[in-house]
Amino acid sequence: MSTYRKNHQSGFTLVELAIVLVIIGLLLGGVLKGQEMIENGKIKNLENDMQGVTAAYYAYRDRYNALPGDDLRAGTVGAVVGRWATGTSGNGNGTIGLASNWISCVAATADENCLFMQHLRLAGLLTGQLNNADPINAYGGAIRVTHNTAAGLTGLLVGPNLCFGNLPAKAAEAVDARFDDGNPDRGNVRASLGGNNVDPAGGAAPVSYVDPNTYTVCKLL
Repeated sequence: MSTYRKNHQSGFTLVELAIVLVIIGLLLGGVLKGQEMIENGKIKNLENDMQGVTAAYYAYRDRYNALPGDDLRAGTVGAVVGRWATGTSGNGNGTIGLASNWISCVAATADENCLFMQHLRLAGLLTGQLNNADPINAYGGAIRVTHNTAAGLTGLLVGPNLCFGNLPAKAAEAVDARFDDGNPDRGNVRASLGGNNVDPAGGAAPVSYVDPNTYTVCKLL
């Protein structure tokens, strides 16, 4: 008597495969959407920071009739009693630091470019520790002020410039478009090509924002 064994093959049916593919698609879509939301949140933080520092700058000028960082009355100098016991005065010459002075500000750096943040913090116009250190933007770059007196520089206009370092192309273009015309080489917002908080007076001059490049973006105050 012969015995026949029926071979049974195990595996997914087409319906099961379709369900798995749909689930994978939903998961990937959720991840991509989450990444987009995170990126948009960072860009919104940049815009809020730029708008907030700009508003604080003008509020300080209106309140004290002086430039933050340059304010001669911020701290005690000789017999002149300053506004804050822990404040350091600028020289009151009408410019914020030396011309196009692009330096890294740590807590005790006493250059006017760094005192800019100290004065705004002491006045209660910006949050943060009451020192001179550079604030950090959403992409890990520095937020700095440099006072440019020379025309024709790559990424600066004549006057005090508020700058954000280490911005990727998408963020740099979004900030430029929010406050100006979206073009890195003209208008009241300018950009210099380069990472590591590249000096806007010496970086390469871009004509457009292109991935995967990094930029320092500066807005005239």
